[in-house]
Amino acid sequence: MQQMVVDGVDIYIEGEGPETIVMLHGWPDTYRVWDAQVAELRQRYRCVRFTLPGFDISKPRRSYSLDAMIRVLLHIVNSVNKKEKVILMLHDWGCVFGYEFYMRNKALVSAIVGVDIGDAQSRALQRSRSVGQKLMVSGYQSTLALAWAIGGPVGNLLTRATASVLGVPSPRQYISSAMNFPYYILTAGAAGSYSSLVPFDPKVPMLYIYGARKPFMFHSPQWTEQLAARQGCKVVAMETDHWPMLRQPERFNDIVINWLEQPAVNEEDAEEDAA
Repeated sequence: MQQMVVDGVDIYIEGEGPETIVMLHGWPDTYRVWDAQVAELRQRYRCVRFTLPGFDISKPRRSYSLDAMIRVLLHIVNSVNKKEKVILMLHDWGCVFGYEFYMRNKALVSAIVGVDIGDAQSRALQRSRSVGQKLMVSGYQSTLALAWAIGGPVGNLLTRATASVLGVPSPRQYISSAMNFPYYILTAGAAGSYSSLVPFDPKVPMLYIYGARKPFMFHSPQWTEQLAARQGCKVVAMETDHWPMLRQPERFNDIVINWLEQPAVNEEDAEEDAA
């Protein structure tokens, strides 16, 4: 394993393949969420992962605006890409930040693997959710925003309790209220608000994998239908919750590897996999 530090972020690089995969996790995870993927993919690809800025419990507490986050991601990609395009593998908030990174830096990305987050900020998604689902989403997001504002031991306790209620598989010792800052920015409209997010419209091949066993989705039906119809793109539903790469790592890895080796897929195949 090769290690480096970029803008105070610890970077871990494994594998010597010709293509580089940059992996971004979400809440309340760390770079460790991709362990099973790296173990398999490093045989074919150069895998780059790190704990998102502001999410590392061993680092000083700090919130990052959208622009600040994208700047750090750009510095990291430019430091590891060997002047070649990279593949993005994204989950949860990693999707939000990774999609925005792509929209601002399209020349740096060759393909995208998005996990469980699609058009999360769209009106179509809001319309597709029931009142109960909307209340569930606002409830946990508001709780995490409050935990960030409280901070300290109480904030950590509230964050870990919320993680337990949501069935989060990540080790509790790495979870703290510090990684809740995106929810605080999102719900409080604080500095660095995500209202400036560019609507995600991938022009590169994209694989979208999502867990079907959840009380609510993070994509609208229209979004997955449109994506599956695009040349080179594919949509796959797995019988898991929000963390398919942890719940069924072998199947997840097989889907990713098969798609990366032949990313083009026709509409019928995509619809069959999404069924």
